[in-house]
Amino acid sequence: MTPPTVALDAMLWDEPTTGIGLYTRQVAGALGELGIPVVRLGARSSGEYPRQLRSRSLYVLAELPRVLAKLRPSVFHAVGNFDLPLRRLPGTAYVLTVHDLIPLELPETVSPGFRWQFRLWLERSLRVADHVVCDSATTRRSLLARFDWLDEAQLSVAHLGVDHVRLPVLDATSQRFLETLGLPAEFLLYVGALDARKNVSLVLDALERLRAWRRVPFVLVGQAWYGSAPVEQRIREMRSAGYDIRTLGFQPEPLLRALMQRATVFVFPSRGEGFGLPPLEAMALGTPAVVSTAGALPEVCGDAAVQVSPDDAPGLAMVLRRLLESPDERRARGQAGRRHAEGFRWASVAQHLAAVYQAVSGR
Repeated sequence: MTPPTVALDAMLWDEPTTGIGLYTRQVAGALGELGIPVVRLGARSSGEYPRQLRSRSLYVLAELPRVLAKLRPSVFHAVGNFDLPLRRLPGTAYVLTVHDLIPLELPETVSPGFRWQFRLWLERSLRVADHVVCDSATTRRSLLARFDWLDEAQLSVAHLGVDHVRLPVLDATSQRFLETLGLPAEFLLYVGALDARKNVSLVLDALERLRAWRRVPFVLVGQAWYGSAPVEQRIREMRSAGYDIRTLGFQPEPLLRALMQRATVFVFPSRGEGFGLPPLEAMALGTPAVVSTAGALPEVCGDAAVQVSPDDAPGLAMVLRRLLESPDERRARGQAGRRHAEGFRWASVAQHLAAVYQAVSGR
């Protein structure tokens, strides 16, 4: 049987690495390993058909339909939650990946404009999609609860892979940069944006509770985002009060992996995740992780990570102190996390997608 020709939404291919950008690149590579032809559409400059319009929204509305009409692929797979064309194209099946419903579930954590766009465009994309792939069972349940007209049979779950994570190999420049940070032997690490949803303030609350015992160094990697101003201000105030808190901004992958591997504990107290890849990446490197009980984090990280309520600062402080005082528990958690992460493979995602493509296209 001839495999379907897949046109893949690559709009975030050339952008600084985000979860969706990573998903796009890993899915494209894994599908290629299965021998499924993939044509990348809409990247800023890469791929077979880079977009001509700067705005990604305008591209989907005005340019993408013309490209699809010219190519006539068996399947068009949109990977950004809601970016399917508004109308169906005869002969081309539409597949949509929905990562999360954060703008609807935690509306205060995104701008009003994006929330409005997300709500309207998501509903339209769900109506024109032949199949919806969710990152987690949590996201699938949220979709079915919010849009009760959806057909359950058209929604499936494919957990993301984590086997893109490799032990870091640093060049001389990166090694020197890491050395200039002067990181202590023990430190906590958070990786992700500083937006309100990520709940970094819970870690700051815990640090204040731990101060009488020890001033625990805390390193944050990730860019500022919508709603990050309050936590940035609080970090400045806590630094002035003597806390060792270091915000490193966005870092290239080798440095990011080196920091993950060296961290004593990885902490991720988010209030909502459709998957939650950063703690799983840290677990893949053998670093013990503490995550919140919100969203898909319990589903993804399982018992290998310590779970704390996103509102429980005393509980988080207690867990962090326990882990910092117990090398044996950290070692056991690290080993359990690595074993758990081995079950998340991009090849499995590609196999799931291949079955979906075949079902919706009849090829």
